[in-house]
Parts: sequence; C-alpha cells; structure tokens
Amino acid sequence: MSHSSDPRPMTARRSGALRGVATVPGDKSISHRALILGALSVGETRITGLLEGQDVLDTAKAMAAFGAQVERLGQGEWSVHGVGVGGFSEPEGVIDCGNSGTGVRLIMGAMATTPITATFTGDASLSRRPMARVTDPLALFGAQITAREGGRLPITIEGAADPLPVCYRTPVASAQIKSAILLAGLNVPGETVVIESEPTRDHSERMLAGFGADIRTETTDEGHVITLQGRPELRAQPVAVPRDPSSAAFPVAAALIVPGSEIRVPGVSRNPTRDGLYVTLLDMGADIAFENPREEGGEPVADLLVRHGPLKGVTVPAERAASMIDEFPILSVIAAFAEGATVMNGVAELRVKESDRIDAMARGLEANGVTVEETRDSLTVHGMGRVPGGGMAVTHLDHRIAMSFLVLGLATEAPVSIDDGAPIATSFPDFLPLMQGLGADLG
Repeated sequence: MSHSSDPRPMTARRSGALRGVATVPGDKSISHRALILGALSVGETRITGLLEGQDVLDTAKAMAAFGAQVERLGQGEWSVHGVGVGGFSEPEGVIDCGNSGTGVRLIMGAMATTPITATFTGDASLSRRPMARVTDPLALFGAQITAREGGRLPITIEGAADPLPVCYRTPVASAQIKSAILLAGLNVPGETVVIESEPTRDHSERMLAGFGADIRTETTDEGHVITLQGRPELRAQPVAVPRDPSSAAFPVAAALIVPGSEIRVPGVSRNPTRDGLYVTLLDMGADIAFENPREEGGEPVADLLVRHGPLKGVTVPAERAASMIDEFPILSVIAAFAEGATVMNGVAELRVKESDRIDAMARGLEANGVTVEETRDSLTVHGMGRVPGGGMAVTHLDHRIAMSFLVLGLATEAPVSIDDGAPIATSFPDFLPLMQGLGADLG
C-alpha cells in the first residue's frame, strides 16, 4: 500500500488470549542505512531481512535515482551495486520520500557534499515536519539549500563542489541529524565531528565501521563525540537486518495487556541505544524473558517470550527518551492498563514526528476513557487497570498512532476505532495478518 492510498478506517475489539509466534519485520532504521551505504560503496551489497514497507521502498527508489543498481531478489533479499563515495549522479526527477523522515534526512545528507542538485518532496505529513535541523548543518559543508517557509519540503539541495569539514553539536537528541552529518562527511576531506549531549541510536556508526569507514566514538567532557575521517573507500558488505524492536513493541504490548496471552517474538534487536522501552517495561513488572542472546548483522539480538501479567505505573527519566523515542505511543497504551500513573519525561521530540504524537495519543486516550496530562515535554497516563474504550482515534497519517490504538482496542471494554490504518504500510505492512494470526480481533 502506498503513501497515497485512500483512508482505511479500522476497528479493534476485545480479544481472547493471544498465542503464537510474532515474526516482526526487519528494522526500519537499519534497512534505510543498508540501502544508502550499499549505494555509497564499491561493489555489490547483499541485504537480507530488509523491511519492505513503503518508507524503505522509497529509499530504494531514491538510491536507484542517484545511480546505484538496486534489485529485489526475493522476500526481504536485495542487491545494491554501489557507485562509491562521491559517485552519486544527478537524478532526473524529484525524489519522493513519502512519509519517511529518516529516509529524506539521511538521503539529503548523503548527497549534500557531491556537486549535483536534487529536489526532495513527501506526503502531507512529511511536508509538515521540520527539516532545518538537518539542512542547517548541511549548509555548513557548503551545500546550497532552498526550502519552503519554515524549512519544510519540498527542498532543493545543490551539493557542495568543494565541501568543508564540519564540527557540529546537535541541538536536540536525534540520530537523524547525526546520521545526515556523518553521511555528508563521507565525501569531505579531513574530519567531520558530531557532538551529542547524550548518545542516540548508533546504527550509523556501527554500519559505517562495518563498511570500512574510519570512525571513532568517545565520551568526553563535551559530550558523546563521533569523529569520521572523510573520503574512505567503502567496501560492499553483506547485511543481515535484525528484527525491528519498534515493530516488536506492538505484539509485545498486546500480549502484556490481553489476559492469558503468551507469545514469542524471535530475533529482536537489543541494541542498547534502542532498548529503552524494554527497560521501562521491566521496571513496570512486565513478564518478558530475553532468550538465546546472539549477534546478527553486527547487532545484539534475542528472542522475546512475553506473558500477560499485572503492571504498575512508573516514571520514565528524560535521559532514557532517546533510546525509546518511537515507542512512547505504544507505552502510553500499556500504561493505561497499569496500576497508577506513568510519567514520560523528555518527550518534546514527539511533537515533530509524523504527527504531534503527544497530542494524538492524549486525545485518543481521552476519547477512550483514560485520564492524561501533558506538558510540552511530558505525558502522564493515569492507569486504571480496565479501560472503557468505545472511542475513535484520529491517526494524523501516523503509522505508530494507528497501530497503538488498534492494540488498545484488543483489551478495552468496548471496541476502539481509528480513522485511517493505511499509513501502517509504511513500516509494518504485515501488521494486520500477524496480529490476527495471534488471535487479535481487528480489521
């Protein structure tokens, strides 16, 4: 389903115990990066387990538009013949990144230090999202950028012909900003340095090192410092994409709140920069076992065994937010079934995601009988054990809002409806059959 699909209203109803194996798709963050680094490498990169959601497919199309040979070989298996660092050719048409903030920001970084021009656009949701947080540092390299008012899409970038190395302190905790700068730094002589006040997800650093880049990280008095030596020859690598912890969060949440449930979720990434939700769930008393820990594609993974049980409200510290920023919507659903208040701090970044996720979750939870409180940078959900439901949630073209409220409806007294489930295809195209296969009553 494409990002231009017609709205698809959906409803979730109280379900019996969920059982079975939930095989979730490949990690979206790693899938984007595998395609981009494959395109910037010399030789053929074989990718297995690639997420074939619309967001990632749009990135694959973009890499082909910049001159890489991109081919789908089978389910989740792709081949990318790269053009090397600095080898991008000018695309003939506009680069449409659909709904993907990760895709558009990383691709802009990857081309901003090559002397070509490209115009980027996206759907209505993406076109509302702030891009200056990425285009401002890209301009420091020497790129010329023309954007709509407010630094929003569509954006045209004229890549720097003689790019300059940059040392940049990120103003907010964002792996997208960091990654865009590092990708731009690949085609720059000398060292590109990114300083973060707190570490964000480190997939870019891990994968850049795997492809042969000279990159190092250290913690100093200034913060978390990443240094990249420019102009490497990246070597094509096989990439095995681990399963997405953000996608796994939805069947995990459903099992935790639907009485009698027990499910297994194999091969989920346990990257410590992405593990905040699972740390929080354990704090809440969730019955989750992490079995068969191992490494796949340079990432730690484990099989999750999840059982329903009592949960208690907790306070999530602000410093944990970066490691679970995409999981706060589904955490707020779980929190509604816990005993006591769950306070989520440091979440202002949620207001500039695919939607204002704090507002969307607060309004949707209220419509289903849950008491919430919000500030600019926090969301408090007052857990009540049993949730009335019966409301309609507006998804604002946001896949995570849509899936979160469908999970909510599996354990509420009355059904929960959403106005549009079509955006789910951007990240989790098999969400509906997977959940139905566990016994969920939704559709």
